[in-house]
Amino acid sequence: MSTEVSPNASGQSVQAPGTTPAAPEKMSRESVTVISTLLVATFVVILNETIMNVALQRLMVELQVDAPTVQWLSTGFMLTMAIVIPTTGFILQSLSTRAVFMLAMGLFAGGTALAAVAPGFEILLLARIVQAAGTAIMLPLLMTTILTLVPLAKRGAVMGNVSIAISVAPAMGPTVSGLILEHFTWRFMFVFVLPVALAALAIGAKYLTNIGEAEKTKLDALSVVLTVPAFGGLVYGLSQIGGGHGGQAGPGATAITALVIGVAGLTAFVLRQLRLQKAEAPLLDLRAFNFRMFTVSVLLMVVAMMALFGGVILLPLYLQEVRGLGSLETGLALLPGGLAMGLLGPVIGRLFDKVGPLPLTVTGSILMVVALWQFSLLDAGTSIAWIVTLHVGLSFGLALLFTPAFTTGLNPLPPHLYSHGSAIMSTTQQVAGAAGTALLVSIFAVVSATSGLVAGMSAAFLTATVIALAAVVLSAMMRKTEGAGPGHGAGH
Repeated sequence: MSTEVSPNASGQSVQAPGTTPAAPEKMSRESVTVISTLLVATFVVILNETIMNVALQRLMVELQVDAPTVQWLSTGFMLTMAIVIPTTGFILQSLSTRAVFMLAMGLFAGGTALAAVAPGFEILLLARIVQAAGTAIMLPLLMTTILTLVPLAKRGAVMGNVSIAISVAPAMGPTVSGLILEHFTWRFMFVFVLPVALAALAIGAKYLTNIGEAEKTKLDALSVVLTVPAFGGLVYGLSQIGGGHGGQAGPGATAITALVIGVAGLTAFVLRQLRLQKAEAPLLDLRAFNFRMFTVSVLLMVVAMMALFGGVILLPLYLQEVRGLGSLETGLALLPGGLAMGLLGPVIGRLFDKVGPLPLTVTGSILMVVALWQFSLLDAGTSIAWIVTLHVGLSFGLALLFTPAFTTGLNPLPPHLYSHGSAIMSTTQQVAGAAGTALLVSIFAVVSATSGLVAGMSAAFLTATVIALAAVVLSAMMRKTEGAGPGHGAGH
């Protein structure tokens, strides 16, 4: 299918279908500035995604709303992300890099400013939705820019830095908000983020140059409409199933209806894209799945994200509900794992460039399985030091998976599929995160209701361990992709 890849892939010797155009062997100072600006901006917008989780209790009291209502500050954010991300492939192809960055950071900074002064819940929810629209565009923009600017030999190292934004930022969110809430009002969660967002916007406005050519592509309105029931329905349905933290056990009628609508919407969306591919005008180009390593990498990311989000939600529940820790102590207990994942990212990236994905992903997936299995053995007396150690082990395992999965998956794609491949990866991450959270929190709620909190925790982590076993199988299938070489064309 995608074998007719640009015949002008000059520079390096063209070895096979699926080659990427040769980037220069050394990155220019301009390229480094562009990528650094995007990295900082991405870190800030992803940090903001999880900063709310610890603050929901406080907001219920101060804004005088109940638990299901306040939960919309997280659910609404996730929903907006899930709906906007599938359109980013089109946005990145239609607008210049600079225009996309200004749009993303403008929305994010505007939403942050609105949240800081929000007089009540409704305006705060609107502000979160505006923030989410900016956040959704940022990660695919960063990944597409890296694929365009970074030489193949250095991609692993640079993608390692991306894993800092993707993994450390969500892990630091609860710690940062815990520290802020200890000393300031909830508004300061946005007041502190705003100057950084504005600074990134100003630096981008000054230094960011356009990369590649914007193409004239037609927006398919029906596809955009279908993203709402497809991705919105799935994420909302899954988040509703996972909503009962020890409250109502099992899925309700709303969740099941949303999921049915989501699956039907997704089927219609996929069929529509397959039809549009014939006319070369899909909103999200699914031909990226013709590349075997892309497909394997996406599946591996799905399993890893389910484990990561499950851990991010379940461990704080255990530490607060079983061990009685406060929000700040909980944040601090989870911080070493987040920092370990981030600090290891660039090192793993450089290792990846030397040895390829296989040794890293197999080690990472085994570490993930062992850590999750050990979490299933926790009881009310397990030492906090051991829990922190296990969390660092889980984070190390995930770090060994993320960078190789991103790089191996995106490397073989031809340039016209860069933005679509990035958008597909980001979309599946959102849906997998929601699915992992929903499944594990539901199991926790159902078992806790009958057998107590420790049994619920154990059952949920045991389920996560079983899911993680799929990562071991997928990891063993990973092969080095150079964007060229025999066997890396479409469909192999």
